[in-house]
Amino acid sequence: MHYSSILPDVIKIADEASEKVLHIYQSDFKVNYKEDHSPITAADIASHDIIVKGLRQISRDIPILSEEGEEIPWEERKKWRRFWLIDPIDGTKDFTQRTGEFTVNIAMIEDGEPVMGVVTAPALKEAFWGIKGEGAHMRDRTGRVHRIRVAEPKDTLRVVASKNHLNEETRAFIEALGSHETVQAGSSLKFCRIAEGHADIYPRMGPTSEWDTAAAHAVLVAAGGKVQTPEGQLLVYGKENILNPNFIAAGNWYF
Repeated sequence: MHYSSILPDVIKIADEASEKVLHIYQSDFKVNYKEDHSPITAADIASHDIIVKGLRQISRDIPILSEEGEEIPWEERKKWRRFWLIDPIDGTKDFTQRTGEFTVNIAMIEDGEPVMGVVTAPALKEAFWGIKGEGAHMRDRTGRVHRIRVAEPKDTLRVVASKNHLNEETRAFIEALGSHETVQAGSSLKFCRIAEGHADIYPRMGPTSEWDTAAAHAVLVAAGGKVQTPEGQLLVYGKENILNPNFIAAGNWYF
C-alpha cells in the first residue's frame, strides 16, 4: 500500500475528530470513569466514532483497533498483518484538567511496526504526521506546514517528561543522563517534541498501551528518531497483551 496516497485523507479525518473534541473541550463536559478507573468523556466517544467511520470509508478491509472500541479477541487479532490503531484522545487527564496537552492519534501498523502516524493537538492547534522512510511534517498553529527532523543534542540534554507519570525509576534514569533540562509535555506530544527537534529524549519507565504510542512513534521514526526498550529491543505492536514495555524515545544519537 502506498501510504502517501491516503495520508491526506487520514489527516482530514484527524482534523474532523479534533474539531469535535475541541468543541466538547470548550463546553461544560462531564467526566465518567471506566472499570479501570481511567477517565472518559463524550469527546473520547465522539472522536472514536468520527475516526472509525472515516477509516472505514478509506479501507473497508483493514481492521481497526481503538482504545474506545469493542475488545477484539486475540484469536482474531493475531491474524492481522496490517491494521489501524487509534487513540481517540491520548491524555484524557490533560483534557479533564484543561491543560491543552491532549492529542488525537491514528496509526497504521504493518507487521508489528507503526509505518504511518497522524497526531493532532486540538487545543494547541498543532498537527504532526509521518510515514516510515518518507519523512515527517508538522502543521503549526498558523496553518503553516514544514518538514521536521530530530535534533543533534547539545551539551545539556532536553529531557521530555510528564508530570503525571514521573516515577522514581524515571527520575533515576534522568539523573543518570547528567547535565539536562526538563521539557514538560503531556500525552503523545512527548514524542512529537523530539520529532520536531524541541527535545532530545523521553524515557518511559511505566505502563503504556499500544494505542498510546503508535501514531507518535511513527512520526518520530519518520523524523529520524527511534523508540526502543532499555535493553535495545524495538517496540512491537499487535501483541496479545497490548501493554508496552518500558521504553526510551530519542534521536538516533542515543542508540
